[in-house]
Amino acid sequence: MTQYIILLPLGIQLLGLLFVVLNDKYINKEQRKIMLVIISFVSLLVIQNVVENILGTSVSLPFLRTVFSILGYAIRPTIIVLFCKLVMPQKKHRIAWILVILNACIYSTALFSHTVFFISKNNHFFRGSILSYTAYFVSVVLIIYLVYCTISEYKRKGSALWIAFANATIIILTSVFDMTPLYREYPVSYLTIAVVSCSLFYYVWLHLEFVYEHENALKATQRIQIMMSQIQPHFLYNTLSTIQALCLMNPKKASEVTERFGTYLRNNMECLDQPNLILLSKELEHTRIYSEIEMLRFPEISVEYDIKTEDFYIPALTIQPLVENAIRHGVRSREQGLVTVATRASADFFEIIISDNGVGFNPKNFSNDESKHIGIANVKERVESMCGGTLTIKSEPDNGTTVTIKMPRRTV
Repeated sequence: MTQYIILLPLGIQLLGLLFVVLNDKYINKEQRKIMLVIISFVSLLVIQNVVENILGTSVSLPFLRTVFSILGYAIRPTIIVLFCKLVMPQKKHRIAWILVILNACIYSTALFSHTVFFISKNNHFFRGSILSYTAYFVSVVLIIYLVYCTISEYKRKGSALWIAFANATIIILTSVFDMTPLYREYPVSYLTIAVVSCSLFYYVWLHLEFVYEHENALKATQRIQIMMSQIQPHFLYNTLSTIQALCLMNPKKASEVTERFGTYLRNNMECLDQPNLILLSKELEHTRIYSEIEMLRFPEISVEYDIKTEDFYIPALTIQPLVENAIRHGVRSREQGLVTVATRASADFFEIIISDNGVGFNPKNFSNDESKHIGIANVKERVESMCGGTLTIKSEPDNGTTVTIKMPRRTV
């Protein structure tokens, strides 16, 4: 019975893995489900090894031993595909599953044929044709595919190479050991021990990746919130300054602006307070109210709109800060300042163009004057991080500025 002591550390590893998977707050629901299935299949493989060992050494039941041998040959490639599914849960892995099914079907023929393997009446195991090695050939192909999946999904991380090749090497070496005199009649094979260890390795590695991605997502959200907080007080301060100036110059207009600004705050503060994507129409509403307030104060300024499409989503406070920047730093010094907001759609992306006939600037000096261009910088950062879009600037001193935003078409 001393040979069964090896089951104790294997059981502890599987129970420990089950506990942490059930309580891991970072792993998503789909990958948790896959990991639980892996633990179930690995546990079943351990049980299959033990039962087959008993049937091969202590109890002579050839048919039952045949059934459990078939089960073992079928489970091992299945676990490798489940590893692939864990690494790339979004893929179907159809070809890999077809190989697993074919492998199981081939070994199932042992129930009525000696082509693959058979258990003699004296309870001795005999291989049939070369098909008896099908599980090993299939497993090698699937291991190569697992390495490919791991590297493809995490190609930017050096740890992906290490974990993929390490686990593949362990599985291949232990499979070789099981087919050589190095293998002794232990209740579980070297390969089964390796599969348990690889399950732990993959989970620990993926857990670290989950934590890393979660922390990056939090940092990105915090960065967006900081940028939004920089923009919102700036907009509110300028609007209140406009109202203050109008109170001295034209109290009636000041009353109109105050009413419009109150409506703006009442209807749109919720949108302003959250860094999510909003419909373009909502953003245009922000922009129109802001530009109307500015045009009341500066009659020589006009803002025009050429909206070809508005059925798409953008980050909150995308257009308004750019229009504000064009007015404050571009057209305010012109006798007839003009800012134009245009949108258009193509097969691949949506485009927003904010242009003005203002004083312009040298784009090469863009990063050297953050006080003037903080709105553009913040919009650029959020368009890139939240939409995968781009923001480009074309400007020449005394010839105006054009800011173009391109965002890939997507379903939000």
